[in-house]
Amino acid sequence: MSYKVKEVADIVGISVRTLHHYDQIGLLKPESISPAGYRLYTDKDLERLQQILFFKELDFNLQEIKEVLDSPGFDRKHALKAHRELLIEKKKRLEKIIKSVDSTIDSIEGGIEMGKKEMFDGFDMSEIEKHKEKYAEETRQKYGNTYAYKESQKKTSQYKKEDWARIMSRSEEIYKKVIANMDKGPADKEVQEAVAELRQHITDSFYNCTPEIFRGLGDLYVNDERFTANIDKYKPGLAKFLREAMHIYCDNLK
Repeated sequence: MSYKVKEVADIVGISVRTLHHYDQIGLLKPESISPAGYRLYTDKDLERLQQILFFKELDFNLQEIKEVLDSPGFDRKHALKAHRELLIEKKKRLEKIIKSVDSTIDSIEGGIEMGKKEMFDGFDMSEIEKHKEKYAEETRQKYGNTYAYKESQKKTSQYKKEDWARIMSRSEEIYKKVIANMDKGPADKEVQEAVAELRQHITDSFYNCTPEIFRGLGDLYVNDERFTANIDKYKPGLAKFLREAMHIYCDNLK
């Protein structure tokens, strides 16, 4: 069965404009285009759209979602089970909020003062956030790093000697900019600008460096002695300083 873009929008509850955007970036392309120029979606396309919306619930950006769904090892059943767990947690939270509302009404009608903790029971998002972070991290570990490695391999296989010289020169420029401002602390504006340049440099030269990958890379600068030695040769302590600055940068993107 085929569905026109307006029909899909009505079924799912998203805008036609959003579906057009997903098509343009290659996230959700319709199975075919009719002679009249209509986008035609299949049941398989709707299954993919369901997964897209699920990963958006987990705060993945669209590029990350595309990478995960296009991964040869993507497990739809596992993703659906994780989605179900998240929905159960949300259901529990709503039930607590409803109970809190009922207790508040009873308190008003009976003139009994509610406990402060009871007043806000159900508004705690920690369990939901914990579940989201758990599956998001698991997914990124399973699919994201593999994609980044493959993308890096594809790009770097084309590089010539002069390309590597240019890349290394740019890295050194960024390191020197950071070093010149280390005394101001990792949150300094110029340090953060340099860190943003570093992330863009990695994306341009190797792979799409998402905030999650970038944060993990900062940890690697300190946890892997080979990275630490290579970076600290520019200035002792630079690797640790960069990790702190990169974490601050990623935190500020949230």
